[in-house]
Amino acid sequence: MAAAARSEWTKLWSVRSSGWTAAATVVLAVGMGAVAIGTRSRAASGSDPTVASLVGLLVGQLAIGTLGVLAMSAEYGTGTIRATLAASPRRARVLAAKVVVVGAVGLVVGEVASLGAFAVGQLLLVAGRAPHASLGQPGVLRAVLSGGLYLAVLGVLSLGLGAVVRHTAGALAALAGLLFVLPGIVAVLPTAVENAVDRFVPVNIWAVLVAARPGRLVGFGTPGTGVPTATLFGPWAGLGVLAGFAAALVVLGGVLLVRRDA
Repeated sequence: MAAAARSEWTKLWSVRSSGWTAAATVVLAVGMGAVAIGTRSRAASGSDPTVASLVGLLVGQLAIGTLGVLAMSAEYGTGTIRATLAASPRRARVLAAKVVVVGAVGLVVGEVASLGAFAVGQLLLVAGRAPHASLGQPGVLRAVLSGGLYLAVLGVLSLGLGAVVRHTAGALAALAGLLFVLPGIVAVLPTAVENAVDRFVPVNIWAVLVAARPGRLVGFGTPGTGVPTATLFGPWAGLGVLAGFAAALVVLGGVLLVRRDA
């Protein structure tokens, strides 16, 4: 397993796109959060200054998702998956090694992006003389670190999608639909159905995770704006649900990897 993980680490960073997508995650999270605060600083901080500074993670999540998808689908696109499976015939171990590597990279990149976005966002709020937050306030440190955890789990979920679909374009389209189209679909459902489904929507799980003030409406400029936190999972329960989705996709991808030809 250690050898398989080292191999996957080498392959991941041998592709230029891996470095670019990791960097894009941080840049988008920090940059888009700064732009959002710059245009709506008082409105943003009035709801929850922590959420306001982390809103860029909603854009950065697509970049870290791309990294997860490419970790699997790129090998099918180039045909190198055959060499991988010839060198390591135990296919489940290959996928497990990819999960370990992508999860570790996603966690580091996610925490850097979340902490960076929070720091820049709060500096802008202070400069604009708007209400702001600090890591020492109740719930703020948990919210910021949870933003990084969200990106790490999302990276693994995307890896599972790549293993199931095997084609980069198809997996990315499915990921974009899950992150950005699904909330809009849920919003037009009957109220009773919407309230039951809302808690499972990734954007709403994110919104609860990064909210430092429980009980307020969550979502700052997101499809989930206006959803009461009372109808959603708590932070850790929501993260557990998202991790369950990721595990289910990885398991399904592992079964298909074993049964299908390379």
